[in-house]
Amino acid sequence: QVQLVESGGGLVQTGGSLRLSCAASGLLFNINAMAWYRQRPGKQRDWVASIRVSNATDYADSVKGRFTISRDNDKNMVYLQMNNLKPEDTAVYYCNVYLHDYWGAGTQVTVSS
Repeated sequence: QVQLVESGGGLVQTGGSLRLSCAASGLLFNINAMAWYRQRPGKQRDWVASIRVSNATDYADSVKGRFTISRDNDKNMVYLQMNNLKPEDTAVYYCNVYLHDYWGAGTQVTVSS
């Protein structure tokens, strides 16, 4: 059974930083691409970033240059370093096995202006 558990969300001021973590279990982590999505209030869930097995990364234009996705295959962890946060980054952030229907419960990120 695949389980994804996010942590690291919280309240931060504009310009601040947060690091989200996702602990994965129940899958062959090192052969799966992983991703982060977010759902802003009243909006659909949007893709934020993904990282392939090769460690190649892709980012949504809205976060490019501010967010960094990374993974640790030894620990079955994926991370999202978020810098220079803006109020529009306020959302629930979800970890995902990329292109699969496996999701964590999400972690709330709130950026105050």
